[in-house]
Amino acid sequence: MSAKNEEEAEVLSIEGRPVRVTHPEKLYFSKQTKLSKLDLVRYYLSIAPGAFTGIRNRPIVLKRFVNGAEGEAFYQKRAPVDRPSWLRTVTLAFPSGRTAEELVVDDAAGLAWIVNLGCIELHPHPVRSEDLDHPDELRVDLDPGPGVTWNDVRRVALEVKALLDEVGLQSWAKTSGSRGMHVNVRIEPRWSFAEVRRAALALSRAVERRIPALASSKWWKEERHGVFLDYNQNAKDRTTASAYSVRPLPDARVSAPLRWSEVPDCDPAEFTVLTMPERFAAIGDPHAEMNSLAGSLEGLLDLAAKDEAEGLGDAPWPPHFRKMEGEAPRVSPSRAKSPLVKTAVKKTRTKMPLIVVANSPHEDEALAGLERWKRRYEEVAKLLAVDDVLVDRMRGRSSIWIRIRVNLRHVPEEIRPPQETPDPDDDPTRRSNGRSPKKKM
Repeated sequence: MSAKNEEEAEVLSIEGRPVRVTHPEKLYFSKQTKLSKLDLVRYYLSIAPGAFTGIRNRPIVLKRFVNGAEGEAFYQKRAPVDRPSWLRTVTLAFPSGRTAEELVVDDAAGLAWIVNLGCIELHPHPVRSEDLDHPDELRVDLDPGPGVTWNDVRRVALEVKALLDEVGLQSWAKTSGSRGMHVNVRIEPRWSFAEVRRAALALSRAVERRIPALASSKWWKEERHGVFLDYNQNAKDRTTASAYSVRPLPDARVSAPLRWSEVPDCDPAEFTVLTMPERFAAIGDPHAEMNSLAGSLEGLLDLAAKDEAEGLGDAPWPPHFRKMEGEAPRVSPSRAKSPLVKTAVKKTRTKMPLIVVANSPHEDEALAGLERWKRRYEEVAKLLAVDDVLVDRMRGRSSIWIRIRVNLRHVPEEIRPPQETPDPDDDPTRRSNGRSPKKKM
């Protein structure tokens, strides 16, 4: 039941709790698909039992799109002070040494309440509220590079499943809601974040060895090819969009849980806010049994030990983490210094000639800047390979932004364009106050 009031809000009664939806008719999707904030609340209520498979009893980061899916998003770790008394929180400690009191969403009313804040995606941590130091989920994030086909993503996902089967782990696949796929594994909460990440790195390297033409475990984008298996999504303080999350794409597609039998023929564009409720009503949640089938990491950790015995050390961590023991120098190959004879003046050896052509909080504006650069250097653009254009999603403490770089490795040195001021050049981390004007929700 619902009721309108004089402050342009709709009050929903959800399992006996009132949830106020402000500006219910405000469009959150307005291009290919038109959806209001209230439409999104109703979507989440329709699939709530499925969403709770991934978020119940977990702290959750609020990724807020207060201006809708086409606007700039920001991350909010700390729970709003002005929240209902029935919403609980837990206190997390992060690698930086900071702590934050984060929300835990356990029921449909809480889910509707955070969607009203502009949270069109759900970003839970891989831990339960009663044990914040031991993850109960291994996350395999398959991130395709430029030009990689959806068929290649599916082939890598099936290879991941095969390897997990061999080490005795049950796995569940879902579309990411964008170009990639996620494979999730419930594990016994016996290992630290560092150990879970170590297991994920071993898995990534093993899959790369099996299908080297399709899969990559390399952290630096300039070294990758094909589908990157992002082992660092298992580092502490990292989150990914969970099942049934709405993604900020024009067609309002969602991260769709799949049966493995669906993976070879699935099309991510088929799963949207408009189609998922009917699918959920018809087949239920394909991941419903996930929480009852936790497995052991011992098989993957044995692979990690074998890699280390053969001389494979740790791989780079995310940039905001402190330097880890055994980690190689955390510097991209294009900035690596020459190991040759040291002189009074150190000379940097450029392995990859990279230039930045665009910085923007908005991907469409960054891509438009790339097109302007290509028109300006038309002959150079013709020499670029598909994977010479690197689209980086940069994540700060509270915001995300897009950086586009071009690798000029295939361009003769005498005609390589110089590094110019990027167009656009809107890097949110350089803003004077780090805040955007407050918008109505």
